[in-house]
Amino acid sequence: MKIQWFPGHMHKAGKDIKESLPDIDLLIEILDARLPFSSANPLLSELRGDKPCIKILNKADLADPVRTEQWQKYLEQEEGVKTLALTALQADKAQMVVELCRKMIPHKTTSTKVIHALIMGIPNVGKSTLINALAGRTIAKTGNEPAVTKRQQRIDLHNGIILHDTPGMLWPNLENQNTGYRLATTGAIKDTALKHDDVASFAGEFLLRHYPESLQQRYQIETLPATDYELSMLIGKKRGCLRAGGHVDNDKVAKILLAEIRDGSLGRLTLETPGMMIEELAELVIIRQQKAAKKSKRKGKFKKKNS
Repeated sequence: MKIQWFPGHMHKAGKDIKESLPDIDLLIEILDARLPFSSANPLLSELRGDKPCIKILNKADLADPVRTEQWQKYLEQEEGVKTLALTALQADKAQMVVELCRKMIPHKTTSTKVIHALIMGIPNVGKSTLINALAGRTIAKTGNEPAVTKRQQRIDLHNGIILHDTPGMLWPNLENQNTGYRLATTGAIKDTALKHDDVASFAGEFLLRHYPESLQQRYQIETLPATDYELSMLIGKKRGCLRAGGHVDNDKVAKILLAEIRDGSLGRLTLETPGMMIEELAELVIIRQQKAAKKSKRKGKFKKKNS
């Protein structure tokens, strides 16, 4: 599966970010704590230059706390980066963001100057909810569907900080198919963009390897099967997802599994680790090299044919 999901307003948002950066003091990137790599903007390090950056691992209440700590240590290895793990719905914890902004821009804390912070995140990561918590009032529109914010907004928090909000942006081209599946599993990509059973198959295989106890407890399974297909059959029978003739309705099972991953019914889960991402990035480099070699070979044949 190769997902490409990059509406026009997202392309414009990328240009807007580049244009606004000269007036920005620091960047705030909202990540999904369940997938800190897949939910990140891969161009951010290049865009921000030497500007400080706060990476917020949001929805931490849904993520594996041990893996969240691993990710925080990993992300803070990059110079100028600090992290916070929190839940945007908790207004008191959201204020930790304000305190960290002031700490990272100390020369503006004791003056009359305002801190300008650019805030960004993929669709459905909780960015608007966090903005409302920071402001103490409803400013940004929220929703469970991706791509709610369409244009850049400037929000004065009236505490010495002005937020520059941006539309949610996904990767322009999801080369790593596992990234696409992870985003789909958490609902960052609209369900209409792919098949439920494909995504649930990926999620089921991952859970069998990394969180078998969660599956056993949630679906009351004593002995787990070896494959995601067999897992789907078991869940379908236990939940009564049957069609005529007693056949399991795979689509219905897929929707149940994905819904219970997303709402935390299966427990606190994290879908990737720093080690996994290092391996996948190495594989991606090889894939890119192979593509470049094939493209070069085609060009060579074309030139030879037309010479």
